[in-house]
Amino acid sequence: MLAHQRQEHILERVAATGGVRVADVVEELGISEMTVRRDITELVSQGRVERVHGGAVAAGATSLEPRFQAKSTLHPEAKRRIGAEAARLVRPGDSLALSGGTTTLALTQALTELDHFPTLTVITNSLPAAQLLFDAADASRAQGHRPPSIILTGGERTPSNALVGPVAVDSLRTLRVEWVFLGAHGFTPEAGLMTPNLMEASTNQALVATGRNVVAAIDASKWGVLGLRSFCPTRDIGVLVTEAEPDAGTTTALDESGAALRIAP
Repeated sequence: MLAHQRQEHILERVAATGGVRVADVVEELGISEMTVRRDITELVSQGRVERVHGGAVAAGATSLEPRFQAKSTLHPEAKRRIGAEAARLVRPGDSLALSGGTTTLALTQALTELDHFPTLTVITNSLPAAQLLFDAADASRAQGHRPPSIILTGGERTPSNALVGPVAVDSLRTLRVEWVFLGAHGFTPEAGLMTPNLMEASTNQALVATGRNVVAAIDASKWGVLGLRSFCPTRDIGVLVTEAEPDAGTTTALDESGAALRIAP
């Protein structure tokens, strides 16, 4: 293949998934690792991608926050699988907190399908997740079952339909739960979970502080993507749930930090 054809292939993969691994391009195109890295270097020089450990991700401002509707159309099957796998961690009678995001919304749907859903206490700053939970609680009540306890924080609404800021942080300050489930705009082993929204970062830190166990639920397109601020370092992640095996460097970093890696089937 000509260089521009190889580079177009890389760009197509990045556009479809948010990032690409060198090893995957080597396998797909049957070329050397050195050739792929050279092509990525050329695309970086053109400002079309950003280099990350093991591959490349879409170029973009770390402060740019996509709207919820735009994110909800990306990788729905991966998010469904991640949500179902993460929900398996929740036991009858557990209390849990959910951050905003489309992957945690998929987790919310999986929670409503659990036999022990009515026994749960769920705290969230996600407006879509809260609506889904309230509707499921009404359905449970209509069937003669006890409804779960649903708590929605206050706060200012973000483009990703999360409630953030001082009001949200204050409402979380004295709460304690078994599980905190977090989505993220991006993740690297060095920075941990990141978001482009500073107030969302502060609110997510408050969510982290409520939990005994922190679970990151992120699809593979988030690997190597940067946000303006980190809100949960890798060392504070107890479980990371995703749908694809991460690169060796990320796997090693998770092992060293003591985080359990669960790949959604």
